[in-house]
Amino acid sequence: MPFQKKHKLGFTSEQPFDKDPVCFKVLPGVKDKLKSVPDWQGRIREFVDKLIDEVNVEGD
Repeated sequence: MPFQKKHKLGFTSEQPFDKDPVCFKVLPGVKDKLKSVPDWQGRIREFVDKLIDEVNVEGD
């Protein structure tokens, strides 16, 4: 079954993401524990935004 162009199914977002992901290494077992946290990706995105804001405020 070929992929249909302009389909309405699949991932959609009001906020587009960068095409290149940010990756970092964690201790053994952390990845599996993280996946059990509800909305872990969204929560990490929020944390990263706050972290950047804190660094920018302190750097001024």
